[in-house]
Amino acid sequence: MNEEIESEIATTLKVLKEGGVILYPTDTIWGIGCDALNSKAVEKVYKIKQRTESKSLIILVNSFEMLQKYIDKIPDIAGDLISNIDNPVTVIYDNARNLPKNVTASDGTIAIRVVKDEFCNRLIGDFGNPIVSTSANLSGEPTAMVFSKISDSIKTQVDYAVQLYHDLFNQAKPSTIIRLFANGDFKIIRD
Repeated sequence: MNEEIESEIATTLKVLKEGGVILYPTDTIWGIGCDALNSKAVEKVYKIKQRTESKSLIILVNSFEMLQKYIDKIPDIAGDLISNIDNPVTVIYDNARNLPKNVTASDGTIAIRVVKDEFCNRLIGDFGNPIVSTSANLSGEPTAMVFSKISDSIKTQVDYAVQLYHDLFNQAKPSTIIRLFANGDFKIIRD
């Protein structure tokens, strides 16, 4: 990993550990994030996005082992879905656990993506906690595909904007979302 990425990870970790909100490149699009276990930081994310807390957030983890800490019982098919789909896939699971109420949906579900992206994977691994990931746009506004298209309102309210990939336009799109039921059935919510 190069020196620039190492430096950005160190700076971003400091902000996350202090309960700050970050603007960062995810494995899909630019995201607004924070420590998913810090309910006060999660509140700030909702405020920045101007989003109601009734709409739950996605969290990112860096491994299947980390995923197991936050789901009561993971259906067997989950591992196959995560490892066999090349594009980033977010899975909605039943029975979230060990997470603040403002991260999970009112029905106890949680949307989690195991990231394969080098920057996110390393950041989450070094941090040791899942990170919230929600698109870097105001609720109801179009998704920004490059850093320069992110609203100044968002850029000025976050505690730190990661200084990587600002000029990169890689045809990024939001992840595929799959609702996985406890019995192993699943439904594609967003392709």
